[in-house]
Amino acid sequence: METRVAVISIIVENRESSAALNELLHEYSEYIIGRMGIPYREKNISLICIGIDAPVDRINSLSGAIGRIPEISAKVVYGKKQ
Repeated sequence: METRVAVISIIVENRESSAALNELLHEYSEYIIGRMGIPYREKNISLICIGIDAPVDRINSLSGAIGRIPEISAKVVYGKKQ
């Protein structure tokens, strides 16, 4: 199956939502290349960047599921087809 490389940018506005996010990311761990998290204490939010290599439908599924978690926003940027 063809895969694409993408970056999912996530903003967590409530730390209580982090457990649901981490559980979801664990479910997709076979596709995750890497993860970087930055706590922004002054604004009481966290910024997370996920590098992923997966079929497009799996990337969209993950992004949609993340977006349904309360007080979490997510956007995907796809690399050019390779």
